[in-house]
Amino acid sequence: MASKLGEMLVKAQLITEPQLEEAMKIQRRDGGKLGSIVVRQGFCSDQDIVSFLGMQYGVPAADLDQWPPIDPAVVALVPAELAHKHKVLPLQRSGNVLTLAMSDPTDIFAMDDVRFHTGYNVDPVVSSEMGLIRAIERYYGGTSALKLREEGGAASRAAAGGPAPAPARAEAINFDDAAEQLDLKSFEDEFDAEATLDEEQEDDEEQINLAALRKGSEDAPVVRLVNMVLIDAIKRGASDIHIEPYEKHYRIRFRVDGLLMEVMRPNLKLKDPLTSRVKILAKLNIAEKRLPQDGRIKLRVAMGGKHKVIDYRVSVLPTLFGEKIVLRLLDSDKLMLDLTKLGFEPESLERWDRQISKPYGMVLVTGPTGSGKTNTLYSSIAKLNQVDVNIMTAEDPVEFNFAGINQVQMKEQIGLNFAAALRSFLRQDPNIILVGEIRDFETAEIAIKASLTGHLVLSTLHTNDAPSTINRLMNMGVEPFLVATSVNIICAQRLVRRICTACKKPEAHQPPAEALLKIGFTEEEIKKGITVQKGTGCEVCSKKGYKGRVGLYEVLEMSETLKDMILTGASAIELREQGMREGMITLRRSGCRKVLDGVTTVEEIVRETVL
Repeated sequence: MASKLGEMLVKAQLITEPQLEEAMKIQRRDGGKLGSIVVRQGFCSDQDIVSFLGMQYGVPAADLDQWPPIDPAVVALVPAELAHKHKVLPLQRSGNVLTLAMSDPTDIFAMDDVRFHTGYNVDPVVSSEMGLIRAIERYYGGTSALKLREEGGAASRAAAGGPAPAPARAEAINFDDAAEQLDLKSFEDEFDAEATLDEEQEDDEEQINLAALRKGSEDAPVVRLVNMVLIDAIKRGASDIHIEPYEKHYRIRFRVDGLLMEVMRPNLKLKDPLTSRVKILAKLNIAEKRLPQDGRIKLRVAMGGKHKVIDYRVSVLPTLFGEKIVLRLLDSDKLMLDLTKLGFEPESLERWDRQISKPYGMVLVTGPTGSGKTNTLYSSIAKLNQVDVNIMTAEDPVEFNFAGINQVQMKEQIGLNFAAALRSFLRQDPNIILVGEIRDFETAEIAIKASLTGHLVLSTLHTNDAPSTINRLMNMGVEPFLVATSVNIICAQRLVRRICTACKKPEAHQPPAEALLKIGFTEEEIKKGITVQKGTGCEVCSKKGYKGRVGLYEVLEMSETLKDMILTGASAIELREQGMREGMITLRRSGCRKVLDGVTTVEEIVRETVL
């Protein structure tokens, strides 16, 4: 295609004959695509080539630098290695047709490959090669562009015989002034040159060579790769890092604003050294590969001239093809302790403040994992933390430390669970007790008894909404009269992504009134006019259109009517209807109000809530 493209460019007077000859000479010497060489030499612009190819082949042209954020679910349809191999990027899916950006829309092999892997028909659009490379890097692996330099802090040494219970010492890393540009290929090449590990077949009879594992984990490329992943997660605002081994590949994903995104696929030969390096930093036993382990890493980083300590909660789980590692980032700077900024509606916040200020009773926060329950509880006890109040918490794990609050870490292996901690708390003269989670009847029973004997008890449960929490407690075995007399208030919550304020603008095509009514907006709101906002994608939000998250809250305050209904065995639906009559804002309505305020999008509230 090269000479044919060159001839077409000359014929279209985009380049001259001498320029074509020079470009083809460079191509014969260095390789590469003629279009990229022509652009690199400055003979014509990237966009000129794209527009020309679009007209020539009768396919649409796409400027990926201006393209709106692509749905992560669409990006996930095409594996990263396939995107890098063929220089293609999925843009959108409609039915069984996948729109695919390509630099060469005549590349049948690439389209067949994508069609085979995804099961969708391919509709090509043409884009510049350089624009595609930038977009692929953005969606599949921006980590390679990160610059960092390790400074100070030798690697923590773990005892070969077993895990050390002492807290991890903070490693010092400075990445303000990078000395070199790092990429995954350089790590793998350097590891090949330095590593002395023998590849062994992993099975139940495997002889573990501790010295080899430790040596591999301390090789310079492995140390820098782990540092780079830990730091890149901070820079991207990730909440979790997933390091996952599979049969034929090894991948690293970050959870950013609640959604997982793949950032890197290291070579499988880095699996053991990388795993050992993380386990050494977390003070875990590198010889134990058959049992789950939990640990903690403290990292002292220099960002923007400031130093701060980041905690990583580490969980190692043996899987079929090796150990999967999940690191939860605990950044105290991101902990929002101001209840007014979490996303509560004013009337919901007023009810919440009123009930947490009572001297006794039970306050419950419900929602799935990762919905911000801990943040709400921490914000509440931070508001109640006074010198004349004794606050005690039982947590698993303790995520953040608070001055003036007595925090206890659960240790199931020695019998220190929530129920045992609660029994001890009652002998410690507490005013306020926080229980990390009510998991069983024993914990629920002790917590309720504590709330009925002059203590304010705050805790969490896993339920879908606020009214169903009542039924969940009774299903655990708690008597209805105990639930009715002890529970003050229940808050169900979810987290949705915020629209990026830097690129927020009204949607070009506003949803029709019928759709808005079905979603949960009232007729009055629709009559007044609803302008749905959306992020177009910019550098601030990494072209995603979203930056940060905000809470949706459903607050059910126990009234005398609701208590009577609980005693007579009312269902969750009846409790919900009565709560709404008394002014309870549901999760969906909380989301609708945030759409009206331009905080989030309709897609986000539909994804996280139900009518």
